[in-house]
Amino acid sequence: MRNVYTVAQVNAYIKNMFTQDYMLQSVMVRGEVSNCKYHSSGHIYFTLKDAKGTIACVMFASNRKGLGFQLAEGQQVVVDGSIDVYERDGKYQLYAREITRDGAGALYERYERLKRELEERGMFAPEYKRPIPKYSKTLGVVTAATGAAVRDIINIARRRNPYVQIILYPAIVQGEAAAPSIVNGIRAMERIGVDVLIVGRGGGSIEDLWAFNEEIVAQAVFDCPIPVISAVGHETDFTITDFVADLRAPTPSAAAELAVCDWKQLQEKMAGYASDLQGLCLHRIERQRGRAEQLATRLRYLSPVNVIRTKKTQALLLEEHLQNAMEKCLDTSRHRLALYVEKLKGLSPLDKLNQGYAYAADSTGATLTSVDQVSVGDSFSVCLRDGRISGKVTGREHQNR
Repeated sequence: MRNVYTVAQVNAYIKNMFTQDYMLQSVMVRGEVSNCKYHSSGHIYFTLKDAKGTIACVMFASNRKGLGFQLAEGQQVVVDGSIDVYERDGKYQLYAREITRDGAGALYERYERLKRELEERGMFAPEYKRPIPKYSKTLGVVTAATGAAVRDIINIARRRNPYVQIILYPAIVQGEAAAPSIVNGIRAMERIGVDVLIVGRGGGSIEDLWAFNEEIVAQAVFDCPIPVISAVGHETDFTITDFVADLRAPTPSAAAELAVCDWKQLQEKMAGYASDLQGLCLHRIERQRGRAEQLATRLRYLSPVNVIRTKKTQALLLEEHLQNAMEKCLDTSRHRLALYVEKLKGLSPLDKLNQGYAYAADSTGATLTSVDQVSVGDSFSVCLRDGRISGKVTGREHQNR
């Protein structure tokens, strides 16, 4: 008698067969997404299909951190995961661990490989980054001639500074001809000699943005003598050009803000600077005026004219004191001389002679003070007030004492 199995036993047996198959535990399946549903639990349920079949798929919430885009109907994707049986329903399905857009995986590998190579060559080094000029007069833009990116750049640049000159090179930014077109645009801006250059486009898939991951574009940006702002895609999109450029802007609009100064803010800032400068100048003038007044006061006291005037005054005072001292000295000398004169008068023989006195002298002119100095017959002379009388001694007589 043949064995009879329950549904659960059959499903368990089939599940065990799937589990033991090594290939089914790590398989990559390419197809188109359909019936995509995001469950409130965080799981994603969808069907993967191609022209000849379909397979049910699920990505649990724990694996969603590796999903870099919003899964949607009609997308061509590659699902990396395992195929297993859900025993309760007896259905097999693909349990996704990682989902990438079809073709993006190979492109991403090329992207990472070129990124590593250029980084090793030093093209991302900060010492090669040039500063973006604050007050650029000419803005070069290499992007598509139509689209939101160029409109945003032009509108924001003109709003911030209506005097800036915008030069657009209408480049092809998608497809096989995009990379050479972007390189030609960069070189054209070099010949024109703009102050700053924006290279970019709007958002898109990795395939859409791939021209900005080409080595020839990266090399042209690196070699460009003009400061380059990269503005490719949205804030979350990164391309090789972003790493090589002197500055990366998250969006084309942000690039315009970084490249062009705000004229009104600049005017307000300059007005503030002018006010501050005027205040500082007035303060400096007042301080220097006060110092000049102090120096003028000091100069009045220390100037040669004032010193000469002071010395002249002092000399006049000294001259007056000297004259007074000389007058006093002369008066004293005159008084002393008068005393000497009076004293001399009292002692002068002439004065005595004027009073009727006379004196006698011998023949030698010696004054006779005694009768014993002469003998009878000696010559003598008598001196009077107005002359001399000569005579001889005829006799001598001593006076009784």
